[in-house]
Formats: sequence, C-alpha cells, structure tokens
Amino acid sequence: MDRIYAPWRSRYFTMEKGEGCLFCRIQKEENDSTVGILYRGKHWFVILNMFPYTNGHIMVVANRHLESIREIDAAEGQELIALLARCERALDEAYHPHALNTGTNRGEAAGAGVVGHLHFHLVPRWNGDTNFMTALADIRVISEDIEKSFKRLSPYFQE
Repeated sequence: MDRIYAPWRSRYFTMEKGEGCLFCRIQKEENDSTVGILYRGKHWFVILNMFPYTNGHIMVVANRHLESIREIDAAEGQELIALLARCERALDEAYHPHALNTGTNRGEAAGAGVVGHLHFHLVPRWNGDTNFMTALADIRVISEDIEKSFKRLSPYFQE
C-alpha cells in the first residue's frame, strides 16, 4: 500500500473554527507569516490558502466584510485589479505554471469555504496536474510545504 505523507494537513482537522468570520480574525493577527499573509493593502490583503488545491494557491481577500462583487467601490476595484495582476506576476515568476485559474466562489453552494467575506483565488495549474487521486480518491497531493510557499512568494510582495 502506498502512503501519502502530508502532516501539515492535520491543521485543517484540528484547528478551532472560532467565532465569527475567519478572514476577519486573520486580519487581526500581528504575525503575518503565522497566518500566511503575504501583503496588506489599503482595501485587500493577499494570503496563502492554508489548504491549497495546488502549490502556490493564493487568495486576495477584502479587508472589509463584503458578500458580493457589486459591493466593491471604485477605490477597492482599482486596488483589486492591481493586486490580481501582481499575484499573477508573482505566481508566473515563482512557479512557472502552464495556466492559472482565477475566480471567486460566492456562497456555500458555489464552494466558498468562507461564506460572506469576498475573496478571489489564484490557482497555478500545470499540464497533467489533475490525476487519478483527485478523480478516484477525492485527494489532492501538494508537493510543497506551506512555509516554503510563503518564503518563495514573499519577495514578490515586498514594498
């Protein structure tokens, strides 16, 4: 029998869910590297997805509690587009993916893990990265530790 060793995933099952919104709590943390925050902007922050679909999976998250895209004001929209472009550049240079999925999941039925706090996913993709593990066993194999991903991407978000 083959074994997949990914001990960092145990955080997902053992972490306290806490009260209120996860992203609102994360913003209050003082040590950005502890929670995976790569960048804090005026209206948005960039964070590693702690339970990624692939290596380098990052998110751009609204600082204020927004539920939908239509609630974004002009200043927030301008910063969002600039940050999405910065994230795309960082992922292209750090990971050299063949493609990139970018999008948001609004609502639980759409797959949102944090419902009611708008955030955008950027997921690097490679030819052949979807294999039998996802299709048959509902398992994703992530080959890079979260701390290594943080160190790899951090230089792209320094001012």
